[in-house]
Amino acid sequence: MRIHQLPETLINQIAAGEVIERPASVIKELVENAIDAGARKVEIATAGGGKALLRVIDDGRGMDAEDLGLAVRRHCTSKIDQRLDDIKTLGFRGEALPSIGSVARLTLRSRPQDAGHANEITLAGGIPTPLKPAAANQGTTVEVRDLFFATPARLKFLKSDRAETAAITEVVRRIAIAFPAVRFTISGPDRSTLDLPATGEDRLARIAQVLGDEFAANTIALDAAREDITLTGHIGLPTWNKANSLSQYAFVNGRPIQDKQILSAIRAAYSDTLPRGRYPVAVLWITLDPALVDVNVHPAKADVRFRDPGLVRGLIIGAIRQALTNEGDRASPSARADLAQAFSSAAPFAKAPNLGQHGLAGFGGSPAGSTYRGWVPSRSPSRPLGQAMPGFSEATQAEIGDASAPSARFEETGDDTSVQIHPLGAARAQVHENYILAQTRDGLVIVDQHAAHERLVFERLKTALRAGPVASQILLLPEIIDLPEDDCDRLAERAEELAKFGLVLERFGPGAIAVRETPSMLGETDVVGLVRDLADEIAEWDSASGLQDRLEAVASTMACHGSVRSGRRLMRDEMNALLREMERTPGSGQCNHGRPTYIELKLSDIEKLFSRR
Repeated sequence: MRIHQLPETLINQIAAGEVIERPASVIKELVENAIDAGARKVEIATAGGGKALLRVIDDGRGMDAEDLGLAVRRHCTSKIDQRLDDIKTLGFRGEALPSIGSVARLTLRSRPQDAGHANEITLAGGIPTPLKPAAANQGTTVEVRDLFFATPARLKFLKSDRAETAAITEVVRRIAIAFPAVRFTISGPDRSTLDLPATGEDRLARIAQVLGDEFAANTIALDAAREDITLTGHIGLPTWNKANSLSQYAFVNGRPIQDKQILSAIRAAYSDTLPRGRYPVAVLWITLDPALVDVNVHPAKADVRFRDPGLVRGLIIGAIRQALTNEGDRASPSARADLAQAFSSAAPFAKAPNLGQHGLAGFGGSPAGSTYRGWVPSRSPSRPLGQAMPGFSEATQAEIGDASAPSARFEETGDDTSVQIHPLGAARAQVHENYILAQTRDGLVIVDQHAAHERLVFERLKTALRAGPVASQILLLPEIIDLPEDDCDRLAERAEELAKFGLVLERFGPGAIAVRETPSMLGETDVVGLVRDLADEIAEWDSASGLQDRLEAVASTMACHGSVRSGRRLMRDEMNALLREMERTPGSGQCNHGRPTYIELKLSDIEKLFSRR
């Protein structure tokens, strides 16, 4: 067969296979076009999971008849001119509308400001109809029906209506966080209506609309810069985590992206603070010169390529860890709410008999005919009826009466200074030989002594790791590892850095590395596997942090076994010393496994439990 030119319709369908993957892809392209057109209100309607209907209405600048005719042709756009290194809009290729029109029934209706009427054009399977006048308000309406009717094979790869509807919602949520000044509304017979009112420049208010009101109380603000790159946003406390990574949002120059480099940096920053299988919450804005990032590397523009990925990764990891160091030791308010809920949802009180008007002597009784719902102690079968419980006999009561009356005032319970000036207050008691009860100025703190001390020991070990060269052990016989020449070159270039962590290696002829010393903390380890993993990591990320991660994992295990065990009774001075060290130690709010080390219950919460508020 001779080489020939493909028909325009087939070319558009091939392009659509890259750009239009599912209904959510259509919504992404159409909403981005609306925002590029200056829209301040975007209404979205769907039916059948987006397969039957997708409609996007905006109040943007609109298009006249000439622009509308060009909008449905490939590579026609108003967003760039000659350069791809200065892209400041969400769209720029001019492929979305013709790609959608080649696989669905597409109708565009648009009216610019001060125009007497709107214009409309229709495409069905890539075949356009002539322009015609139409009635519409200022802005653009795009309606997509029967998605993939022209390429029915693609329909077989779509998920259920519910799954496609959820994917559309997620796309809109991500765009909504990026543009808080725009109002977004999603409705349709296949979903419940979602309305996200504009919040102006208040990003936190928009994030709360999307991720919930608890976001602000459980996150830490970020504001960092390195060279020409700025990083802002909010990150979740380690103790406030999720079961998946769907609550991680990243924006580069306002563009929502799902880039594996950024997600990997977030994961690395939380590496020693989260339980296995849990994910942090993060919303990050990265701002840099458009010339330093390539957004033209993926048809859906979900991935980007940075000119200096190491710089961006280092900025993200460094900023998050610094924020966790400064504020990450505070307790999550969500944990406090869970604790209060646990108290309030305890076993129901027993129903006491009707004591009548004078049944409760000294307490004013209860209204006649009412029922007092209070705690009724169960009678122990081993104690005869009428016998008082220990400590409540007449003789015991008299003896207590002769003693000075107890008091809960600070000056009589000791260490009132700690209560007033220290965030974790003063230790009052130890219960079950594992939990420290501390009184603060406005509440109560419950500390898990083992988890807290484990974190403190771990942080001391990490500080020692970073303070100087890691102790190493010399191998009796060097381990010779065969590797591709490129991997050998990368490892040799990093030899000095790796030596600081106790791994001493050198070139051993072509295609081989000789390992002479390994970190003593690792003990007997798989040297071949370690070196191969490091070579792969350097090749992908231009970083050798995997060795440090392994050393920190060993330090975490050592800290777990070397900390105060559960069941050990502590003196008050020991408990207070533990509290003071927690206040000085970064990240002490959670243990090495990501569990909270303490929970704070405010006095107002306690009063609510007793119906005093």
